[in-house]
Amino acid sequence: MNSTTIDQQDIKREKILDAAYQRFLHYGYAKTTMNEIAGDLSMSKALLYYYFPDKSELYMAVMRKLAADYLTRLEEKIGQFKNLKDAFLYQVNTHHDFIVTNFNFFDYFRVNEQNLPDTIWNIIGDIRNAEIRLLTAAIQTEIEKGNLQHVESPVEIVEVFLDALHGIKVGGSLPHKQHKFPAKEHLDEIHNKRLLLIEIFVNGMR
Repeated sequence: MNSTTIDQQDIKREKILDAAYQRFLHYGYAKTTMNEIAGDLSMSKALLYYYFPDKSELYMAVMRKLAADYLTRLEEKIGQFKNLKDAFLYQVNTHHDFIVTNFNFFDYFRVNEQNLPDTIWNIIGDIRNAEIRLLTAAIQTEIEKGNLQHVESPVEIVEVFLDALHGIKVGGSLPHKQHKFPAKEHLDEIHNKRLLLIEIFVNGMR
């Protein structure tokens, strides 16, 4: 197989991922079929299956691409903040925008939240690690500037912050035993509470 053939296959694969993303975004995972994606591309279903054996594998490939873009946004900002609050605001606002923009895409999480595959958990783990690096670097920068006292373990502090973020509920409800992906109408309330948490957290570190 020559390089031209490989390049053409890569281009076709990217087109499939883009078309699939648009379908999953507008109709959700459950209401999207491989036939519809093939139709959007004027491609035979057999050719689509050549690239992706089933809808689940195609969804995971799109999810990996989305996550890679999100990770790039985080990595590019490491060490680029004027102060600690800006770093925490960037993380919270970027995460919020990512969920709001792709909300329908994540219906897979709502349908399968008690049985998410390892691929999804690995992606979630990669994102969390990037968020830890982003915020840990911001804390260390503030310490070096003399704006914060020495912190024994910045990583542990950031982990506590992220745990607190994801533990925020709506309407004063008690924590549920099982994880629940938030409803769309609750996203703004959760975001506002996370912004309040930043104020409390950052002020408490000074």
